Amino acid sequence: MNQNTPAFKEVIDAHVAIEQWLSGNAPADQFDALMARFSRQFSMITLPGKVIDYQGLHSVFQHAYGKRAGLEIGIDELQLIATGPNLSVVSYREWQADAAGNRSVRRSTVVFEHNTNGALRWRHLHETPVTD
Repeated sequence: MNQNTPAFKEVIDAHVAIEQWLSGNAPADQFDALMARFSRQFSMITLPGKVIDYQGLHSVFQHAYGKRAGLEIGIDELQLIATGPNLSVVSYREWQADAAGNRSVRRSTVVFEHNTNGALRWRHLHETPVTD
C-alpha cells in the first residue's frame, strides 16, 4: 500500500479531520473545511443501510461536533479499485473506538471525483459493518 497515492492520502486525511471534529479537538470554525471535502452530489449508504445525501451529511456533522470524546479512527487495507481521469474508487477498512467504550469496524468503498484543480472530492461512500 502506497499511502502517497492521492486517493489513499485523502482517505487518511479525511478521517483525521473527522476524528478531530467528532471528538471536539478541531476548532469549531473548521466545519466548512470538513464539508469542502465532499461533493455537493455526495451520497452515502450508512452502516444500517440508510441513504443520505450532502445535506444529510452536513446535518450529521453539524450536530455531532464533540460528541465522541476520545475518538480514535484507524484506516488500513487500502486498495485502489479503479482510477481514471475523473474518478477514483478506493476500498478500506476502518475501526473506531471512543472513551465511552464504543467500538466498531467497517469496510468501506469510496468513489472520488477529480476536480479540475486536481483535488479529490468524496462523491459516494458505502459502509458495511464487520461483525466478526
